[in-house]
Amino acid sequence: MMKIAVLVSGNGSNLQAIIDAKVSGQIVGVISNKANAFALKRAEQAGIATAVIEHKDYPDRVSFDAVMQQQLLDWNVDLVVLAGFMRILSPGFVQQWQGKMLNIHPSLLPHYKGMHTHQRVLQSGEVFHGCTVHFVTAELDAGPALAQSVLKIAHHDDTDSLAQRIHQLEHFIYPLVIDWLCQGTLQYQPQGHVTFRGQVLHKPIQFSQF
Repeated sequence: MMKIAVLVSGNGSNLQAIIDAKVSGQIVGVISNKANAFALKRAEQAGIATAVIEHKDYPDRVSFDAVMQQQLLDWNVDLVVLAGFMRILSPGFVQQWQGKMLNIHPSLLPHYKGMHTHQRVLQSGEVFHGCTVHFVTAELDAGPALAQSVLKIAHHDDTDSLAQRIHQLEHFIYPLVIDWLCQGTLQYQPQGHVTFRGQVLHKPIQFSQF
């Protein structure tokens, strides 16, 4: 069974969705860079080990990542899942987890990388919005996209309502992709490409919510 660690910084709603989905792997630990993150309580309530590694206690990103790396090794982790983890990871750390670390981003990548995606999408007059599950690479929000969930923006949507709607999509698609990886349905190949049910994945699998 694949051993999963989830990295968090805040509320942990995606962590809760992964716990509730009972994915095929085992969540062996949750790491937070903030001691007051509510996600830690969610983990504790589910009987999952937790570790607090506060970034402010370390002189630089590499030192922080080294401590986090050791914790992941101690847990014998196979897959790292970023769920609202608000730290940019060092290239060396990312390289060690190439093809073994996931993120979910609130846009239809490669569009709207970075922050404030809902506001930017509304300001641009887009018709569609969504979220993307992707492997993490050293370049921010640029790793191979695995799956996307798409919604149609309503005329009355604002940044708050859109954020809430996107969260609902995230809570569906993130556990699903994690489960696919745990079962071997999705696989990262040494050559750098991804296969889905044995076939090379040329574009992310899309789910439409409209």
